[in-house]
Amino acid sequence: MMCLCNKTSEYTVGTRSGGEEMVNVQVYGTKVICASCVGMPSSTETFEWLQAAIGRKYEGQENKFNFEYIDFQEEQEDEDKKAFAERVVEEDLFYPVVLVNGEIVGEGNPRLKDVYEEIEKYL
Repeated sequence: MMCLCNKTSEYTVGTRSGGEEMVNVQVYGTKVICASCVGMPSSTETFEWLQAAIGRKYEGQENKFNFEYIDFQEEQEDEDKKAFAERVVEEDLFYPVVLVNGEIVGEGNPRLKDVYEEIEKYL
């Protein structure tokens, strides 16, 4: 997957009981590492790294985050996830693709600075 397209998809921002807004961090990836990404962290390693980094930066605010890893090559029941998984393939996006509340903030090897900048909009 290759193209660095930054179109966003329509996702709603989640809320917790009590009406507080959640920050949804989604990572779309797959188990197979593409040939051009050999030597890079896998999609699941990137997901785990993001969880840890965000947890350290926003210590004490962990309850404001919802993290989700989606394997775009597996069948998706949720229509939004299915549509974005198809988009990853059709638009040749670099994976893993990182979204914060539906906004693409990184592809391939995401930069924490970009992820944090998007998160700050919601905290």
